[in-house]
Amino acid sequence: MVDITHKITTLRVAKAKAIVQVSMPETIAAVVENKVPKGNVFEMAKVAGLFAVKNTHITIPDCHPLPIEYTAVEYDIQELEIHIYITVKTVYKTGVEVEAMHGASVIALTMYDMLKPIDKGIVIREVGLVEKKGGKSSFKQQNPKTINAAVIVCSDSISKGIKEDAAGKTIVEKLKSMEVEVSSYEVIPDELELIRQKALEYADTNKLIIFTGGTGLSKRDVTPEALEPILERRIPGIEEAIRSYGQKIMPYAMLSRSVAGTIGDALILALPGSTNGAKESMDAVFPHLLHVFKILKGAQHETAD
Repeated sequence: MVDITHKITTLRVAKAKAIVQVSMPETIAAVVENKVPKGNVFEMAKVAGLFAVKNTHITIPDCHPLPIEYTAVEYDIQELEIHIYITVKTVYKTGVEVEAMHGASVIALTMYDMLKPIDKGIVIREVGLVEKKGGKSSFKQQNPKTINAAVIVCSDSISKGIKEDAAGKTIVEKLKSMEVEVSSYEVIPDELELIRQKALEYADTNKLIIFTGGTGLSKRDVTPEALEPILERRIPGIEEAIRSYGQKIMPYAMLSRSVAGTIGDALILALPGSTNGAKESMDAVFPHLLHVFKILKGAQHETAD
């Protein structure tokens, strides 16, 4: 199966549709009046759909087992067609589109099975997704179109050429994947005043400044001390999200001193210097963090549903 361990948990919603077309008005009448010999078509099909949604991972090999927290089935009769709508919700790391379409398909097949003794001309068609919400694309759609960023690697050893940078490059690649323009990338030593100077310098020309390195507990880890006095507003929720996400993967994440805040309209982040720490921190808060730039412009908070 696809690896979803790096994803965050969000509300996921999917709505699917299927159409059962009969060949006679008498068939529709029998369904509506509950006169089908095999039983109540609407109720039997609904139950079958609920079971199908919950057991999608058993039928479809690549689907993950996930908690189904809400399912609703609706019917709409249009002449000789029964339109089936099914809505599925979960709070999880992956979406429920296949679960919804699987449920719609099984509802339609159940109707076919129940109605075939009285109607030989039944057709199932247009099984598909109507809408989905809550995944990465939902949050990405809310983001501003143009964001420029600076990435600064804080490391004595990398600045001296003793080691090569991987964490900063990982951050750059993540930003580019979200269509954030990386206007600057540089490596500097763990010097408090230099870190502070770079933050103030780049805040004038960039919307996002990400420091990686210097957030640990060694004596040379001074990035938080450099940034905290100049941040105008701290954003503790971002810091908490980063540590909470990391703690689920690596228990040492609780020792990280990641920082988030603003200088003017620029967002400043200080992330761990390890490659995995930087990657996991980015996974924890992007792309939904980019919504902050709309708020800084004065827009109202929005939801992804």
